[in-house]
Amino acid sequence: MQINEHQKGILLTAFGVICIVPDALFVRIISAEPLVIAFWRSILAGLIIAAFVNFQDRSSSYNVILKMGLKGWVYCVILASTSPAFVLAVSNTSVANVVFIFASMPMFTAIFSWMLLGETISARTTITMLLVAVGLSIIAFGSTANEHAHWIGDLFALYISVAYGFAFTILRGMKATSMVPVVPIAFCGSALLIAFITNPFIGFFENFWLYAVHGIFIAVGTTFLTLGPRRLPAPEVSLLILLESILAPLLVWAVLDEHPGQFAILGGAIVIGTLAVSNFIAFRKSQ
Repeated sequence: MQINEHQKGILLTAFGVICIVPDALFVRIISAEPLVIAFWRSILAGLIIAAFVNFQDRSSSYNVILKMGLKGWVYCVILASTSPAFVLAVSNTSVANVVFIFASMPMFTAIFSWMLLGETISARTTITMLLVAVGLSIIAFGSTANEHAHWIGDLFALYISVAYGFAFTILRGMKATSMVPVVPIAFCGSALLIAFITNPFIGFFENFWLYAVHGIFIAVGTTFLTLGPRRLPAPEVSLLILLESILAPLLVWAVLDEHPGQFAILGGAIVIGTLAVSNFIAFRKSQ
């Protein structure tokens, strides 16, 4: 049975989301300093993706890197910064807070699309952003009452949400170009910078297999989440990515018994529920 481009986009994006779900769990169970985890997370994922890119089409990949221009390099730098920021976020606050704050990414994407691409912000989007802001405020307030949560980790998570909103806006402006070849540069560059400020080989042998499996999951998930959304409308992509915000805290709760906390659940429900309804309406309109 042959599948069309839309179905291929759904499969690629959904599989990418599933591969990203255990990311926070790996950060929790690896017994190493956050920056050491960030180094191995970045370098292994970067090398695996680089091997995939070289195997697929080496000459085309080099052309993308040479011709991607300022926008491509800005995307590369932003993506590089999110890897250590994610590890620091998960290390300093609850997983539920991190992924629920991540769910606000479409709000920042809409703002940057208005600023950079000249797109109008509809009344639906404005109401969505206001309700999401309410949900984020409840999550932030709950950080003072949850032993697993802290505002420092929340700020790192918020930075990542803003950064990815900006990065996805750049990708939308470069739809005709596959940015997969740029990902290894971002990840490996991030790892090299981390290596200047920490010793990544502390506790390496104790965590070798966890590092390896973690890197594979990130490499596969990032690759599929770079390829899949190019074949789908933005609302449909947002709905699929919301799955990660639901599954990740449930996985950590089941494995490590890390309760999200009442405020995180309430705020997260407002954020995810609002975005789900908003994106579903947008998807129906696009149909």
